[in-house]
Amino acid sequence: SKKNFLLERDVRYLDSRIALLIQNRMAADEVKELSSHLEDINQATNDYYPDGERTQLYGNLFFLLQNEPRHIASLTRLVTLGEIDTLLQTVMFTLYGNQYESREEHLLLTMFQLVLAAQFETTQEFSNLLRQNTPVSRMMNTYTSRGPGQVYLKNVISGEIARVIENRDLNLEINPLKVYEELRQERMDRGQSVDDFPQGVSTEEATNNPLVRAAIEPRVAELTRIASRFLDTIVENRSSTPYGIRWICKQIRSLTKRRYPDAPDSAVCSLIGGFFFLRYINPAIVTPQAHMLIEGAPTQHPRRVLTLVAKLLQNLNNKPTYAKEKFMEELAPFVDANRARINVFLNELCEVSDFYENMEMDQYMALTKRDISLSISLNELYNTHALLRQHLHVLAPGADSHLRTLLDDLGDAPPLVLRNLNATMDLALFSKWETPILSDLSTLAADNTLTQHDIMYVETKSILVQIIRSMPHLKYRRYKPENNSAAKNDLLFVAEQAATDKDPMLVRKGIKVREMLVELEHSGAIDSNDGYRYLTEEILHELAHLGNLRDKVEEEILGLTDVYKTICDYNGYLSSQIETYKAYLGNVRMQSAMPKNNRKKMPVGVTVLDPRPLQSRRQQQNAQQRRQEASPASVDYRLDALERLGVVCKSNIPENRQDKVYFNFSSPCPASYVVKLYYKGREKPVVNMDLLLEDLLERKHNRIEILDLEYVHLSVVRLLELLERKFVC
Repeated sequence: SKKNFLLERDVRYLDSRIALLIQNRMAADEVKELSSHLEDINQATNDYYPDGERTQLYGNLFFLLQNEPRHIASLTRLVTLGEIDTLLQTVMFTLYGNQYESREEHLLLTMFQLVLAAQFETTQEFSNLLRQNTPVSRMMNTYTSRGPGQVYLKNVISGEIARVIENRDLNLEINPLKVYEELRQERMDRGQSVDDFPQGVSTEEATNNPLVRAAIEPRVAELTRIASRFLDTIVENRSSTPYGIRWICKQIRSLTKRRYPDAPDSAVCSLIGGFFFLRYINPAIVTPQAHMLIEGAPTQHPRRVLTLVAKLLQNLNNKPTYAKEKFMEELAPFVDANRARINVFLNELCEVSDFYENMEMDQYMALTKRDISLSISLNELYNTHALLRQHLHVLAPGADSHLRTLLDDLGDAPPLVLRNLNATMDLALFSKWETPILSDLSTLAADNTLTQHDIMYVETKSILVQIIRSMPHLKYRRYKPENNSAAKNDLLFVAEQAATDKDPMLVRKGIKVREMLVELEHSGAIDSNDGYRYLTEEILHELAHLGNLRDKVEEEILGLTDVYKTICDYNGYLSSQIETYKAYLGNVRMQSAMPKNNRKKMPVGVTVLDPRPLQSRRQQQNAQQRRQEASPASVDYRLDALERLGVVCKSNIPENRQDKVYFNFSSPCPASYVVKLYYKGREKPVVNMDLLLEDLLERKHNRIEILDLEYVHLSVVRLLELLERKFVC
């Protein structure tokens, strides 16, 4: 999935460059260099790589970040929205990029738990929970784009999407104003009178029109059938939903019930659905081409149908007011009939077991391995380093913090490298400290007062489940209490039985969990008056879901096989996209090489045969060659001349030396330039800079007006004009 993600990024990069090609008519050789961009990546020189000592420090730093998710969890709340996407790409696809390895997935989900707990703690109003555009919502969106989430979408809902798209002429528009305009246009096209269809009618007038009503009624019925098919497919494939997505749903339910014990079940389900449908399912339905569920964008009518289906599914999770889109009231019967069903589905979605029982062993195993590594780009490395340094005072306020020690040793982060120098390196991970980083879950929130009690609550539940499963002589009936007092006594009884057992491991767990129950009660995380009711219910759920391990492993093997096939197919698709873009750029190169007055009026990128005779074509090629030979190899300009032309917009050179300064511009090959600043009397240039036309065009496109040469500032626009006038044929 990491490789696919990088291919998607390259497709987007080439797409933006094609726009520059068309707008700026880049030179032929420059286009050729651009089309070979992908092969040029990873050609960075050793100057940009960290040296051996810093590489080891980076390996230790990223091992620490990977194994102590609290640091990244805190960092996601500190960075700006402009920085969060780059950070999340590094976290989701690099730091925890092994998406089918339990340890990395569990650590990533632990980070989610920390961020969610902080979000619930800091959100003032229940109605704003998980609704705003925050780092948490961005994290949720990015997480669903990982391999398991995309495989689910392809296997479960792509079939229903394809059925909708196949029927290109199926018009199910139900907005009365739009339907009114459609009927009016149809009459005009047939040459019929439109006197009874005047323009500029109100929504109410359009709604009350009998012909509009007659057109809308069958469309509502068909939309209901399509939405029912989607809903049936999603509900029936509940067990196929990726574990991580279900576990996040479970955390949302758990945090909501603990923070807002009086919240009705419908409100809790609305929050769960806000993640599952709003952040995951609906974007794939509305834009299936962006999720690679179909090859091209849907046509107008199917696209509208998919949008309305997504609105319907979202209305199942919310309490729709229909204030903004009153026409959606037509579909209210579908919403009312399925609301209870969707709430049951969302609650069942949360019924998965926790992973804490295995995570400690995973951590110990990781410490014994010698081959843990990350495939990470230089810019991912340096960008993460810079963000950590920027927020170090919050992330590691203590002088004895491992994170602070490493960042102090590393010093300031190097600057980001150019895109074509952004090579990928294999970073070996290891621990500088011999002690296990995670001896228990409470260390996850050691420096985070917002989430300490949440993690302690989870660990208490995990230990109690382990004790019950380790002591089969305890009768299961004891965990079905009939009243609050019995529930509390049952948990204390379990702790006491473990604390007095002969097994020293159970004794330690019993004593620890007994102390944790007392501390949780003092902090208000659990309440003795209700008999630790919700904690008891969660323990019951965990015991019910811990089934046969062998069956689970076999199911996981089958699922991973399917996932691997899907990723390979996706990789093949993206690779073909890259080849298509390269071919497209080749065609643009052919068009760009033609003189402007000889260009054909045809879509750029379409390959055609030149209809002119061979002799005529050779004459034109010879003429082009003569023009290129006539172009000056280099030109010199005095500083004051460039100032008059507006090329030099600022000079830091003392006035008494300016008359001894001159510039040399040369073009060793098309679309490649060298700018040198000389001081008379010196053989070597003071400044020597290589420039590509692509870089200048990109600066101009991004409105970066100044090119800083240390001693002088050049105007990008004026410099482009000068270079094109002197060197471009």
